[in-house]
Amino acid sequence: MNKLKKNDHSIDFSQEDYLGNKVHLKDYKGKKILLSFFRGASCPFCNLRINQLINNYDEFQKNQIEIITFFSASKEEIFQYAGKQKAPFPIIPDPNLEIYKKYAVEQSSMGMIKVILKPLKMIKVMTSGFFNMRSMNDKPIIPADFLIDGKQIIYKAYYGKDFGDHLQIDEILKWK
Repeated sequence: MNKLKKNDHSIDFSQEDYLGNKVHLKDYKGKKILLSFFRGASCPFCNLRINQLINNYDEFQKNQIEIITFFSASKEEIFQYAGKQKAPFPIIPDPNLEIYKKYAVEQSSMGMIKVILKPLKMIKVMTSGFFNMRSMNDKPIIPADFLIDGKQIIYKAYYGKDFGDHLQIDEILKWK
């Protein structure tokens, strides 16, 4: 599947989050959405990003931006790792990558090598409290973020370059 881009229609989904709540994209019609795709639930880069989203959640709400996240993990793995942070937004398990494929989210082992070559990013994740060796077994998913407008059209599609590469929080919050 080709990568999605600005002005493409978002791809609808109806999934259960790890808490059992039904999340249907069409229910968000009329709202701005940050749709984020992550690696496994034990990924330290992913957990650091979830923490950033939680810490900025009030700002997202002020800017009327809803957050929906996907992990390439089971419900149980999310409970064990990312779920411990008690995010105020949906975290959806997609261990078979069904929605990942629809959004053309890529996998590449080079994502790990590229992030290892960024010492500041590595120091930040290793001192974050989220580092663990379990994540070495996670699928080599490269994160992706999509800003979706109220008409469910993609305003911005961002495909990361390494395991910890996402749209900058400031850039998302400046979205009008």
